[in-house]
Amino acid sequence: MEQRGPWRTLSRNQVYASPWIEVEHHEVIAPGGNAGTYGTVHFRNLAIGIVPLDEQLNTWIVGQYRYPIQAYSWEIPEGGGDRSVPPLESAKRELREETGIIASSWTEIQRMDLSNSASDEHAILYVAQGLTFFDPEPDANEELQVEKLPFKELFLRVMNGEIKDSLTVAAVLKTELLLRAGALDPAQK
Repeated sequence: MEQRGPWRTLSRNQVYASPWIEVEHHEVIAPGGNAGTYGTVHFRNLAIGIVPLDEQLNTWIVGQYRYPIQAYSWEIPEGGGDRSVPPLESAKRELREETGIIASSWTEIQRMDLSNSASDEHAILYVAQGLTFFDPEPDANEELQVEKLPFKELFLRVMNGEIKDSLTVAAVLKTELLLRAGALDPAQK
Protein backbone atom coordinates (compact mmCIF):
# COMPACT_ATOMS: atom_id res chain seq x y z
CA MET A 1 0.00 0.00 0.00
CA GLU A 2 1.25 3.47 -0.91
CA GLN A 3 0.33 6.64 0.99
CA ARG A 4 -0.17 9.82 -1.09
CA GLY A 5 -1.05 12.56 1.37
CA PRO A 6 -4.45 11.60 2.81
CA TRP A 7 -5.04 9.07 -0.02
CA ARG A 8 -4.04 5.41 0.23
CA THR A 9 -3.26 3.59 -3.00
CA LEU A 10 -4.13 -0.09 -2.80
CA SER A 11 -3.02 -0.95 -6.32
CA ARG A 12 -2.13 0.69 -9.60
CA ASN A 13 -1.96 -0.69 -13.11
CA GLN A 14 -0.65 0.91 -16.26
CA VAL A 15 -3.38 0.79 -18.93
CA TYR A 16 -1.62 2.71 -21.69
CA ALA A 17 1.84 4.07 -22.48
CA SER A 18 3.32 6.08 -25.35
CA PRO A 19 6.49 8.13 -25.73
CA TRP A 20 4.52 11.11 -24.36
CA ILE A 21 2.12 9.85 -21.68
CA GLU A 22 1.32 6.97 -19.32
CA VAL A 23 -2.23 6.26 -18.11
CA GLU A 24 -2.75 4.37 -14.84
CA HIS A 25 -5.78 2.94 -13.03
CA HIS A 26 -5.58 3.16 -9.22
CA GLU A 27 -7.66 1.41 -6.56
CA VAL A 28 -7.69 3.84 -3.63
CA ILE A 29 -9.03 4.69 -0.22
CA ALA A 30 -10.14 8.34 -0.40
CA PRO A 31 -9.43 10.82 2.42
CA GLY A 32 -12.94 10.22 3.81
CA GLY A 33 -12.27 6.48 4.11
CA ASN A 34 -14.31 5.30 1.10
CA ALA A 35 -12.87 2.85 -1.43
CA GLY A 36 -12.73 4.12 -4.98
CA THR A 37 -10.84 4.34 -8.24
CA TYR A 38 -8.66 7.05 -9.70
CA GLY A 39 -7.25 7.43 -13.20
CA THR A 40 -4.05 9.40 -13.68
CA VAL A 41 -2.09 10.61 -16.67
CA HIS A 42 1.69 11.01 -16.31
CA PHE A 43 3.37 13.32 -18.83
CA ARG A 44 6.91 12.29 -19.70
CA ASN A 45 7.85 15.85 -20.74
CA LEU A 46 7.48 19.32 -19.30
CA ALA A 47 5.22 21.76 -21.12
CA ILE A 48 7.25 24.78 -22.21
CA GLY A 49 5.87 28.10 -23.49
CA ILE A 50 7.58 31.27 -24.66
CA VAL A 51 6.38 34.85 -25.26
CA PRO A 52 8.93 36.47 -27.59
CA LEU A 53 8.96 40.28 -27.28
CA ASP A 54 10.90 42.73 -29.41
CA GLU A 55 11.76 46.32 -28.44
CA GLN A 56 8.52 47.64 -29.98
CA LEU A 57 6.48 45.06 -27.99
CA ASN A 58 5.68 42.90 -30.98
CA THR A 59 5.33 39.18 -30.46
CA TRP A 60 5.01 36.01 -32.52
CA ILE A 61 2.39 33.28 -32.30
CA VAL A 62 2.16 29.89 -33.95
CA GLY A 63 -0.94 28.41 -35.57
CA GLN A 64 -1.55 24.70 -35.94
CA TYR A 65 -4.33 22.14 -35.97
CA ARG A 66 -4.67 20.43 -32.58
CA TYR A 67 -5.88 16.86 -32.95
CA PRO A 68 -7.38 16.36 -29.44
CA ILE A 69 -9.69 19.40 -29.67
CA GLN A 70 -10.30 19.02 -33.43
CA ALA A 71 -9.64 22.70 -34.05
CA TYR A 72 -7.03 25.12 -35.33
CA SER A 73 -5.26 26.94 -32.50
CA TRP A 74 -3.13 30.08 -32.31
CA GLU A 75 -0.61 29.85 -29.48
CA ILE A 76 2.65 31.17 -28.17
CA PRO A 77 5.61 29.02 -29.28
CA GLU A 78 5.36 25.94 -27.08
CA GLY A 79 6.19 22.28 -26.86
CA GLY A 80 7.58 19.49 -24.76
CA GLY A 81 10.81 19.58 -22.84
CA ASP A 82 12.62 16.40 -21.88
CA ARG A 83 12.78 16.27 -18.07
CA SER A 84 16.51 15.39 -18.23
CA VAL A 85 17.27 18.66 -20.07
CA PRO A 86 17.27 22.07 -18.32
CA PRO A 87 13.89 23.69 -19.11
CA LEU A 88 15.50 26.85 -20.47
CA GLU A 89 17.40 24.79 -23.06
CA SER A 90 14.09 23.23 -24.16
CA ALA A 91 12.54 26.72 -24.39
CA LYS A 92 15.40 27.96 -26.56
CA ARG A 93 15.02 24.92 -28.85
CA GLU A 94 11.24 25.33 -29.18
CA LEU A 95 11.47 29.05 -29.99
CA ARG A 96 14.14 28.44 -32.63
CA GLU A 97 12.32 25.47 -34.20
CA GLU A 98 8.87 27.04 -34.38
CA THR A 99 9.67 30.69 -35.18
CA GLY A 100 13.33 30.87 -36.18
CA ILE A 101 13.95 33.26 -33.26
CA ILE A 102 17.00 33.20 -30.99
CA ALA A 103 16.82 35.34 -27.85
CA SER A 104 19.68 36.73 -25.77
CA SER A 105 17.58 37.46 -22.68
CA TRP A 106 15.20 35.03 -20.93
CA THR A 107 12.87 35.59 -17.98
CA GLU A 108 10.99 32.73 -16.35
CA ILE A 109 7.54 34.14 -15.57
CA GLN A 110 5.39 31.25 -14.35
CA ARG A 111 5.27 27.58 -13.34
CA MET A 112 1.91 25.83 -13.54
CA ASP A 113 0.21 22.48 -13.01
CA LEU A 114 -2.06 22.17 -16.04
CA SER A 115 -4.70 19.66 -14.97
CA ASN A 116 -3.83 18.52 -11.47
CA SER A 117 -7.07 16.62 -10.88
CA ALA A 118 -6.10 14.01 -13.47
CA SER A 119 -2.52 14.58 -14.60
CA ASP A 120 0.93 15.61 -13.41
CA GLU A 121 1.61 17.83 -16.44
CA HIS A 122 3.79 20.74 -15.33
CA ALA A 123 4.48 23.86 -17.40
CA ILE A 124 7.18 26.51 -17.33
CA LEU A 125 6.61 29.83 -19.13
CA TYR A 126 9.20 32.36 -20.30
CA VAL A 127 9.50 35.77 -21.91
CA ALA A 128 12.28 35.91 -24.52
CA GLN A 129 13.86 39.24 -25.50
CA GLY A 130 16.87 40.48 -27.44
CA LEU A 131 15.65 38.71 -30.55
CA THR A 132 17.58 37.61 -33.65
CA PHE A 133 15.73 36.09 -36.61
CA PHE A 134 16.39 33.03 -38.76
CA ASP A 135 14.20 30.61 -40.71
CA PRO A 136 11.99 28.33 -38.60
CA GLU A 137 12.94 24.64 -38.40
CA PRO A 138 9.73 22.83 -37.33
CA ASP A 139 9.63 19.11 -36.61
CA ALA A 140 8.80 16.99 -39.65
CA ASN A 141 5.39 16.12 -38.16
CA GLU A 142 4.39 19.78 -37.61
CA GLU A 143 2.55 22.05 -40.04
CA LEU A 144 2.87 25.52 -38.54
CA GLN A 145 2.02 29.10 -39.43
CA VAL A 146 3.82 31.97 -37.71
CA GLU A 147 2.25 35.39 -37.21
CA LYS A 148 3.91 38.58 -35.96
CA LEU A 149 1.59 40.97 -34.14
CA PRO A 150 1.66 43.68 -31.48
CA PHE A 151 1.57 42.17 -27.98
CA LYS A 152 -1.46 44.39 -27.20
CA GLU A 153 -3.37 42.65 -30.00
CA LEU A 154 -2.48 39.24 -28.63
CA PHE A 155 -3.63 40.40 -25.18
CA LEU A 156 -6.98 41.50 -26.68
CA ARG A 157 -7.38 38.12 -28.44
CA VAL A 158 -6.87 36.39 -25.10
CA MET A 159 -9.27 38.75 -23.30
CA ASN A 160 -12.05 38.30 -25.88
CA GLY A 161 -11.73 34.50 -25.74
CA GLU A 162 -10.46 34.09 -29.29
CA ILE A 163 -7.33 32.38 -27.96
CA LYS A 164 -8.03 29.51 -25.54
CA ASP A 165 -4.76 27.59 -25.23
CA SER A 166 -3.98 27.47 -21.50
CA LEU A 167 -0.24 28.15 -21.79
CA THR A 168 -0.90 31.12 -24.04
CA VAL A 169 -3.62 32.57 -21.82
CA ALA A 170 -1.49 32.29 -18.68
CA ALA A 171 1.69 33.57 -20.32
CA VAL A 172 -0.01 36.54 -21.98
CA LEU A 173 -1.85 37.60 -18.83
CA LYS A 174 1.31 37.29 -16.71
CA THR A 175 3.38 39.18 -19.31
CA GLU A 176 0.80 41.98 -19.40
CA LEU A 177 0.92 42.28 -15.61
CA LEU A 178 4.73 42.31 -15.62
CA LEU A 179 4.78 45.00 -18.34
CA ARG A 180 2.29 47.14 -16.42
CA ALA A 181 4.38 46.79 -13.24
CA GLY A 182 7.57 47.74 -15.09
CA ALA A 183 9.12 44.36 -14.30
CA LEU A 184 9.91 43.68 -17.98
CA ASP A 185 12.02 46.20 -19.88
CA PRO A 186 10.80 46.44 -23.49
CA ALA A 187 14.27 47.62 -24.54
CA GLN A 188 15.92 44.47 -23.15
CA LYS A 189 18.71 43.33 -25.46
